[in-house]
Amino acid sequence: MIKCFAYPVAAALAFVGACATQPDASVSYAPMALEAGSTAERIKTDVYWLADDARAGREAGTQGYDDAARYVADRMSSIGLEPGAGDDWFQQVPLRAARRDLDAAALTVTGADGDKTELIHLKDFWMTPSIAEKQVDFTARAVFVGFGVHAPEAGHDDYAGLDLDGKIVVRFGGAPDAFGSSEERAHYGSSANKAKTAAEHGAVGVVGLFTEALEAQAPWDRFVSNPQRSSMTWVWPDGTAEVSGRGIMGSAIPRSSASEVFFKGAKKTFAELRTEADAKGGAPMGFDLPVTITMRGALHTEDLTSPNVVGLIEGADPALKDEFVVLTAHLDHEGVDEEKVAAGKDGINNGAMDNALGIAVMLEVARRFTEDGPPARSVIFLAVTAEEKGLLGADYFAHFPTAPAENIVANVNLDMPVMLHDFADVVAFGAERSSLGPIVRKAVESAGLELSPDPFPELGIFTRSDHYRFVEKGVPSVYLFPGFANGGEEAFNGFMRDHYHKPSDEVTLPIRYDSAARFADVNYEIARAIADASERPKWNEGDFFGDLFSR
Repeated sequence: MIKCFAYPVAAALAFVGACATQPDASVSYAPMALEAGSTAERIKTDVYWLADDARAGREAGTQGYDDAARYVADRMSSIGLEPGAGDDWFQQVPLRAARRDLDAAALTVTGADGDKTELIHLKDFWMTPSIAEKQVDFTARAVFVGFGVHAPEAGHDDYAGLDLDGKIVVRFGGAPDAFGSSEERAHYGSSANKAKTAAEHGAVGVVGLFTEALEAQAPWDRFVSNPQRSSMTWVWPDGTAEVSGRGIMGSAIPRSSASEVFFKGAKKTFAELRTEADAKGGAPMGFDLPVTITMRGALHTEDLTSPNVVGLIEGADPALKDEFVVLTAHLDHEGVDEEKVAAGKDGINNGAMDNALGIAVMLEVARRFTEDGPPARSVIFLAVTAEEKGLLGADYFAHFPTAPAENIVANVNLDMPVMLHDFADVVAFGAERSSLGPIVRKAVESAGLELSPDPFPELGIFTRSDHYRFVEKGVPSVYLFPGFANGGEEAFNGFMRDHYHKPSDEVTLPIRYDSAARFADVNYEIARAIADASERPKWNEGDFFGDLFSR
């Protein structure tokens, strides 16, 4: 049963409809009629439907998302796919949603001299209680741990020689630039990984500090926008919430003036440590801090479900059809910003580019498969929920796949293809790590395009979209993205600056549906080549992720 997560929205959104146990049957669309149009027309129609205001931003667990899921399932059926979740199109993902009690958040720093500094929520800090705990209130000594990276296998351990039992970790976000590739650095710098490490070392809380580089990437006003936005995780069959570091409570400190209080009386100031952290090769060493920190926070939680949509094409080769290539794109987006709506502004985050366009391209790839006949291997088309909440739908599928886990051989992911230019190159994040690389290169070059390297390695994109949940299960994966040539850099930067995770990401943008059609062709050629290859994809010898997550 698809269950809607009720939350207060302004009266202006009443047209969206009340919660229901099934998708709204009154929502009209005609999936069969779409097949008469061109590729660009079909993609445009899908984007317009999915990014319409009536979907209310497709937040996981809402009626708008449920209607979008039904639409995608009907489109898959009309294309000729079979249900891929047993005899159903939907894999229900059990979720736990949490909203912060903004009034309950408190953070106080007490120096060795007894002097107390109370920081102001949403101005000086942002409190993130663990979703495993509805209410937290504790006081503990603090320890600075540099970047908080525990990587003894790479010769780096910020926890070495430090006692963290029952204490609060104070650390910088990200990871030292000494780590090789952008993907490896992103893995070690992941907040989720670092929370897990802190918990394993006995810490009870985390305070995250901003380096200058991190502050440039994640401006504070964006960080705290829509503070009532719910966080989520998925729930194990025994009712336990899946969390990175159980009981860990986190807070982020944006301003230097607020960050300085944690180092009052310490052997180094925040400014000195930040300079070290931002320097090339910088990795400040940890030490005990002469302060105690009091953290308080509370959450309001509710359980709900939201479906992944799963379509299947069965392979035709008797020797290979029991192996599966999974194509992914996330269907959800950011929902409604209630504060904007209350102020009389457009608060619906329609997510036209992110990721209605990715879903539309994936549907077109599925149509090409059915047109050209079944491939050797079976192919799963997976529209996942709750990506915006932390890659949750993909993570749940990776833990509870609808095909035997050991037979999932590759993942190809589509997420937010910024189609505002006539693209001339393609970026394939992760392709160089496995035997998928030559397949991708051949398909891209056959289309008259160039295969380009990661244009923004500092962002660690390889760890930030749904494909990474397959990587963590040892599956060679690739994330496809239009490149920066021929105006792509300006288009991408402008979108990120003006429209990313904002209500303006809607169909009024000058989306190049002709480019999206070409992008669908390239994606199809890549996926088809993987599905028809005689050899199962494998990690390159000595690859970092292949070794780390080998099956």
